[in-house]
Parts: sequence; C-alpha cells; structure tokens
Amino acid sequence: MNPKMLFWIPAALRLLMIFGASAIVCFCFGLTAGLLFCLFTMFVMVVLQLHYLYRLGGWLDNPQGQKLPDGWGAWTDIFSRLYRLRRDDEKNQAELSEWLARFRQAMHLLPDGVVIMDDVLFLEWCNPAAERHLGLRHGRDKGMRVTNLIRNPDFIDYIILGRYDQPLLLNLRERKLVVQIIPFENRRQILVTHDATESERIDMMRRDFIANASHELRTPLTVINGFLEIAQAHPNLDPQVRAGHLKMMSEQGQRMQNLIGDMLTLTRLESIDYPMRPEPVFIEAMLKNILQEVEILSAGQHVFSLRIEGPDINGNTEELRSAFNNLVSNAVRYTPAGGKIDLLWQNTQIGPQFVVRDTGIGFSREHISRLTERFYRVDKSGSRETRGTGLGLAIVKHVLLRHGGVLGVESSPEKGSVFTARLPASSVRANKVTLD
Repeated sequence: MNPKMLFWIPAALRLLMIFGASAIVCFCFGLTAGLLFCLFTMFVMVVLQLHYLYRLGGWLDNPQGQKLPDGWGAWTDIFSRLYRLRRDDEKNQAELSEWLARFRQAMHLLPDGVVIMDDVLFLEWCNPAAERHLGLRHGRDKGMRVTNLIRNPDFIDYIILGRYDQPLLLNLRERKLVVQIIPFENRRQILVTHDATESERIDMMRRDFIANASHELRTPLTVINGFLEIAQAHPNLDPQVRAGHLKMMSEQGQRMQNLIGDMLTLTRLESIDYPMRPEPVFIEAMLKNILQEVEILSAGQHVFSLRIEGPDINGNTEELRSAFNNLVSNAVRYTPAGGKIDLLWQNTQIGPQFVVRDTGIGFSREHISRLTERFYRVDKSGSRETRGTGLGLAIVKHVLLRHGGVLGVESSPEKGSVFTARLPASSVRANKVTLD
C-alpha cells in the first residue's frame, strides 16, 4: 500500500471517531450538545496541531540546539521520519567531514603546490607546498589577486596569454618551478606548482659527469693514439725514444684504468642494490697497509707519522679502506717534497675519526663546499701532474654517508690541510676497549 495512504488512514479514523462520538452526544443530549461537543473536539485537535507545528518550527530554526519533540497521532510518524532524516544527515556529515579531513591531510602532505582561485584569479585556498614555492600565506593572502602576490614577468605573461595547455618553467625564490593552471568547474581554476630544482640539479650533475668523464678519458686516449701513430709511421724509431713513448702510454693507460675503477666504485656506492653489510674492521692492520702503499707513492719525498688511539669498528672494510686511502693519497699528491703528513685514528665523545693532516699547498675556503663534487679540482693543472682522477673525495663522501659519517675539511693556502673522516659512535665494536 502507498505510504501516503497509511499516513491518512489514522487521521480519517480519528475524524470518524469524533463524528461518531458527536452523534452519540447528539442522540443522548440533543443536537446543540452534539454540535458543541464536535466543535470543542475539533478545536482541541486544531490547537494540538498548532502546538506541534510551533514545536516543529522551533526545532527547524535550531535543529542542533533543540531535541526533536515527541508527537501524538500522525505527528508520531512525522517526527519519527524527521529523526531518521536527521540521523542520516548527521551520518553523512560525519562521513563528509572525515573525507574532507583526509583530503586536507593529503593536500598538506602533497609535495606539489596547489592553489585554488576563482575565475578572476582571487586566492581561495592553497596548501603548504604552494606557500613554500610561491611565498603565499593562506590566512594572510586569502581573497587577494594572485597576480598581485606573484610579481614575476614570466608568470604575468603566462596569465595574460592564457595558454594553459603547456606548463611554464619559472625561476622564483631561488627555485625552478613547473607551473600550470588548470580550469576547474565554471568559476574556479587550480594553479599547480612542481619544484624541479633538485631534478634540474641532478640532470646538470649527470650532464657534467658525462662531459667531464668524456674529457678525462679523451686526454689519455689522445696520448696513446698519438704515440701509436708515431710508432706506425716510424717503425725504426730510436729504442730509447720508443721506450719513453711506451712508458707514457702505460701511465696514461693506468690513469684510464684508475678513472674507470673510481667511476664504477661511485656507481656501486650509489646503487640501492648494493646494501651495507657491516663486518669487523681491524683499523690497525688497515692503516699500516695504507701507509705502506702511500710510502711507495711518495717515493721517499715525504715524512709520515701514524698514531692509532682508537678502537676497531663495524663497517665495510673495502669501502673504508678506499676512503681512507684516497684521503692519504690526496695528501701525498698535494704536498710538495719534504712535507709532512700525519695520520691519526682516535675516538671522541661523538665517535671515532680518521684525521689526515698535511703541510701541502692548501686551498682557500670557497673551494671547501665543492671538493666532494665529481671531477672538481682546485688546481686542474697541478692535479693532472699528480695524476688524480678527480673522484677521490666524491668516493670518500659516499662511503662516509653509507656508514652514517661526515667529512670535515680545514685548509689554508700554503699552510696545508686537515681532512677528518668522522664516524658515528654506534660503529664502535662493543668488545673493544675504547679511548677518550
């Protein structure tokens, strides 16, 4: 049966009961008494309906602050339905609030900036990433025109031209941003910003690495090919001259081998497929072995000292040996004959460290921040004479990063340098007595 019919049936029954009762009164006490009874009963019903209408109006004016009234008769069904609607509405509001909270959390965590504007570019909302990228403040700038907040000629031209199908590469606040406006609904637009600073830096490093590696490999190849052409063109070349050429070719071949080895080492250190596998590292044996190798490299031209005042550690032996060897080899290469190189392994309150102190040529402070860049050289001509690959300190940095350490550098021109490889205190082996 139709629900509307179910609603009218009780009302019709009540009217029939009133008319029936009035007829009985009329039969018993006369027509006048019956009419008065009927009018009085109808009046009471009307007053009752007006009372419930008044209470319903009060509840509709403040549904949150008032309790839904109880009803009588048909009002029982009406208030029951309103109660169910209110309960469903509260449930929907709770779900909507939950989804809105999730949306806002997602927008706050989003690394890309999102700015919601109306059709005339007035700011309505922005997330924290957009505030960082564009220098906006939601509470301060809401309701202001975005073109008045972002005063950049390229951005203004992008807005004026209205060619939103292509993103804009924008240099703003020392960042490289990819900016695009997306029409949203009829009277709103979304401004999306992506910070491409780091990716641009990585791309530049990759291009520089390829260019520098090609250049570094081209030089020894040119020497080797040149001497091979001489050997082919002059088969009866003087044996002494030929021996000199072969020696230089061997040196250049060794230089290429060292360069390729360092490049492969760097690639391995940066690979996520090459995890750290800590093992016991016996420092005394390692450093004595490194000292023997650099004494051969020095060919008696330098004075060395080695002090071991710290504990053995846990780490990767080959990686740490490569890092420490690079630090000492650099000291040999950049310290003139007769100079002194001191090696110290010690434990401190913040962890063990390997210190290499030399009396070499040194360098000014502006070079320190770039020393660990690939192929960066303070003195390119000098480094070529010493046959450095330009990758040694980059390897040191990545090895220390994998071990949770850092590289400290101090230097002054013509006064020497101090390189300190600092490792965390957690790397110290527990079964070894440590020194202060």
